[in-house]
Amino acid sequence: MSVRSSILAILTMGPAYGFQLHGELQTRTAGRRVINVGQIYSTLERLVRNGSVEPAGSTEDGLPLYRLTAAGRAEALAWLQDTESDPPAAWNDMLDRVLIASSLPNIDLPTLLAGYRTAWLLRLDRGASLDRPAGESGQDRLGAAAETAQAHAALAWLDTVATVAADPGPLDGGTPLHRDLNPLRPKRGRRPTPAS
Repeated sequence: MSVRSSILAILTMGPAYGFQLHGELQTRTAGRRVINVGQIYSTLERLVRNGSVEPAGSTEDGLPLYRLTAAGRAEALAWLQDTESDPPAAWNDMLDRVLIASSLPNIDLPTLLAGYRTAWLLRLDRGASLDRPAGESGQDRLGAAAETAQAHAALAWLDTVATVAADPGPLDGGTPLHRDLNPLRPKRGRRPTPAS
């Protein structure tokens, strides 16, 4: 999972503080990823240094808020539309990106799902069109079978996402996947350092 890109994606919803982003990442990826709170804060500091995020004041109880800059918003939206991944990371990248994107309002989820569907179908086509050499090892055959099975699993999961996204929510008629930032206050979080 790209912690950097995931933080930027969540900040498309508005300003948030570090511990809030930590909880949002865990919730929006269905607990698939365990991220150290310190990693969130160090990533936020790097994002501020490179101009993708800027300070946005603080909460009533002194937690520093962060918001996207124009460059950060562009980077977040580009990541939310990208479906290219290196083969070893393709499955996890897809799961994390789709889980996060599906939780955000104003994201074109059908286009993202269509892009992933195309990418996985191309993998299936490439795998089927490769001529297997006569001297291929058993491990090569098993590896190819695993890639094919993973592509079929990805396509089935994308169908499930589309079905769940199309199911109206029970109360408001909206998609049950979208959620706002959690307003609950943490029992802990980084407080500003007193000036000396």
